[in-house]
Amino acid sequence: MSHSHHGHAHIDPEAGDARVFWAVLVNLGLTVAQIVGGILSGSLALIADAIHNLSDALALIIAFFARKIARREADETMTFGYGRAEVVAALINYTTLIVIGLYLVYEAVLRLIDPQGVDGWLVVIIAAVALVVDTVTALLTFSLSKESVNIRAAFLHNVADALGSIAVIFAGTLIILYDWRLIDPIVTLMIASYILWQSLAEIGGVIRILMLGSPPNIDARKVLDLMQDVDGVADVHHLHLWQMQEYENAVDAHLGIEAGRWSEADAIKQAVKTRLKSEFAISHATLECECAVHACPSPAIIGHDRPHDDEKHEHHHQ
Repeated sequence: MSHSHHGHAHIDPEAGDARVFWAVLVNLGLTVAQIVGGILSGSLALIADAIHNLSDALALIIAFFARKIARREADETMTFGYGRAEVVAALINYTTLIVIGLYLVYEAVLRLIDPQGVDGWLVVIIAAVALVVDTVTALLTFSLSKESVNIRAAFLHNVADALGSIAVIFAGTLIILYDWRLIDPIVTLMIASYILWQSLAEIGGVIRILMLGSPPNIDARKVLDLMQDVDGVADVHHLHLWQMQEYENAVDAHLGIEAGRWSEADAIKQAVKTRLKSEFAISHATLECECAVHACPSPAIIGHDRPHDDEKHEHHHQ
């Protein structure tokens, strides 16, 4: 997904893999340390935090393998290639984050009703270690997050963790100084709100790509107008506009060639492709030319005509 026309710096894929790999190792190490610390101290909160951190490690593992899969060449079973593996991974990660966010809200509300005793010193020490680890992991994945929706999801996991660690240190300090137990669920609600806000803001774009929605920065009507404006084009119909991957826009349409100009059809089609690429960064254009005299009868301008009931019935019995 490293297309540079969005101003994203290109990063060598192998170097990127190494960064994600180290980020995974660091997160798994922290998870083990937190679980051991939680068992030794009898702190359930610490073990819960370790499980949350494990979700980050799993998110990075998904991201790591999705990057590998996405670079595979197209084949007979995946003729469009494997680039969308990253988008699927991002959907899994954001969905996980939303579930975690909602669970944290639920736990925080229970603790507001019935505040629990917390070992402030242990919380501060472990949260400080976690903050260092989360910061290192976030730095490892930051530059990669600019060019991949998948790595961005994993990066946000770490940013949310780092902010969470800062908030937990703050809460632990208040517990040490004032024994203010309510700060723990209040901070939890703040972290959960941040996680939910970020995830809900990003997941829409991921779903749009998977649903073959038109690119968010391109107006389909403007694409139609541009194509119809090319000399020799009588009309445009059956337009499909979608994103093959995060930064790869594609169009599929029927071009009606003006009567008497069929000999120029290839040149007209090329002129349309050139303008689509220069004005909308659409690099993948599949255009079917039709003589205006023999064009589709009363076609849908956007999308395909819906088959009539008798056609559906006939197809079903073939």
